[in-house]
Amino acid sequence: MTVAYEDVPFSELLHHPAATTRRLDAVRALRLRRRDAGDLALMRIDQLEQDASVVDFTSRLLAGLVRTGNIDALRQAVPEALPWCTFLPAEDVDTLLLELVDTARGAVALDNLAPIALLLTQWQHSAEVYADPALLALVTREPDGDLGSVPRPEAAE
Repeated sequence: MTVAYEDVPFSELLHHPAATTRRLDAVRALRLRRRDAGDLALMRIDQLEQDASVVDFTSRLLAGLVRTGNIDALRQAVPEALPWCTFLPAEDVDTLLLELVDTARGAVALDNLAPIALLLTQWQHSAEVYADPALLALVTREPDGDLGSVPRPEAAE
């Protein structure tokens, strides 16, 4: 296999399913482009299981490094994997690492990687704020005066 995935119109799968799925012999996955909706991915189940085992191994390795006190090694390596983390304060990088390990372990247990992607996106947005002094000042300043009363939340029925 030379490429990770190949772009294919969704209609090609509908009109030529056997020929389209045979393309999986040469690529890891097919990206099925749709006009009026999000793209889909088509891959062999063995490829999906291999990818899941790599994520499982990685999350366990990260957890082991943290548990054995090797967080310094992670702290040194994380800018290579997440270059934007250089804008985060050092204590936030430590928090990111701990949250990443916990989230990765939980996500692998659920066979759902979405929580990891969400966590990384949230931390990247935090780094974007720290990278922009004007935005950081705006977000971290104290409000001027009293902001007024807050309405009582309605009771759940």
